[in-house]
Amino acid sequence: MQNNIINIDPEIMSGTPVFCGTRVPIQSLFDWLETETLNEFLENFPTVSKPQALEVLRLAEKLITSPDILNENFIGRKSTDKVETTI
Repeated sequence: MQNNIINIDPEIMSGTPVFCGTRVPIQSLFDWLETETLNEFLENFPTVSKPQALEVLRLAEKLITSPDILNENFIGRKSTDKVETTI
């Protein structure tokens, strides 16, 4: 997969999704945001642009708030059922 935001290429970091034009894994953004701000992430990873980071966050928001995705993954489950997911 390649667009102007995310690149997945087996020749770059063994296919780990990275910010396009960098070797910075997308997962790094989410790891940093657990304890730091977006600006701190951008300061530490200067090859990632603010628009790239914001677009990844928008994509993640769409994924986790999409009724189609939610219905596909949780249909038939009770609200009390334990659910484990990996994205």
